[in-house]
Amino acid sequence: MTKAAIIGAAGLSGLELIRLLARHGGVELSVVTSGKHEGRAVGEAFPELSRVGLTFRGHDATLDGCDVAFLAVPNQASLEQAPRLLDQGVRVIDLSGVFRLADVAVFQRFYGLTHTAPEALRQAVFGLPEAFRERIAGARLVANPGCYPTGALIGLLPLGELAGTLAAPPVIDAKSGVSGAGGRVEDDSSNFMEVNENFRAYKVFSHQHTPEIEQYLAQCTPYDPATQGAVVFTPHLLPISRGILSTIYLRFQQPIPPRELRRRYARFAEAEPFVTLLPEGRGAELKMANYTNDCVVSLHPDDSGRNWVVLTAMDNLLKGAAGQAVQNMNLMFGFGETEGLV
Repeated sequence: MTKAAIIGAAGLSGLELIRLLARHGGVELSVVTSGKHEGRAVGEAFPELSRVGLTFRGHDATLDGCDVAFLAVPNQASLEQAPRLLDQGVRVIDLSGVFRLADVAVFQRFYGLTHTAPEALRQAVFGLPEAFRERIAGARLVANPGCYPTGALIGLLPLGELAGTLAAPPVIDAKSGVSGAGGRVEDDSSNFMEVNENFRAYKVFSHQHTPEIEQYLAQCTPYDPATQGAVVFTPHLLPISRGILSTIYLRFQQPIPPRELRRRYARFAEAEPFVTLLPEGRGAELKMANYTNDCVVSLHPDDSGRNWVVLTAMDNLLKGAAGQAVQNMNLMFGFGETEGLV
């Protein structure tokens, strides 16, 4: 039995982790922490989790021989916690952004933090199973991907070598519910009155997930931002609680036969337990993916065959956060990849 801890278990992703791990047949959820709810029973703070017989501890709690710790805390806290846990021999799955970007200068530019854990960063593995399954299995530190990059990369990686034939950089127009777009804290941009009956873009040309998408697209395909142009990513805030729909615009140098592109995406989806390619003519929608660990994909060409739209739909709290973290844990500890997720 694998013993697990969740640091920051009372946040949105942390609560999803509690739900998933509490029903996982191979995991004993031993420690849950919260600064706000320290000393309270989980069921007292969150009655819907009353069957979880645990009490929230403080973030500095001893992990009682845990094998793995999920860090569902802000970036600065992850920078401080991850090296300490690694030194204790605990394997770490970090849901923050601090171990996703290889270039610390790029990290500082987009996150506004100085990276204080370069040794941990060097050993971190990006936790997108669809691209790094074998490396994740042996990792001590997994950087769980951002929710927006997960939807974008699953929509782009099946291109393979065709990514090198794009005539223009991908344009990713993504829309998220509040829980995927800053809803972790109560501020003026995500409170009910600002979100309800409203729709807006935010962090245009400055979102921290832009370099994450670009880094791993370039690492996994022949796409070269230096010659083909920087990825364009614009997030939008929907007046709903969860889900991300990404509309990805692609323009190729030459027409791509629909059968060829569909063959590539079908082969990719068939090999992945949590990727679904829709039949021709169907478009991905949030209702197809919300409350699951699935990413639903659809393909749409124009008459010329040079212009394509790829749609991806996923639940930002599951495939975009807690569900993907459990998927990574399954790989790290030899469980079936879908254990606890279907």
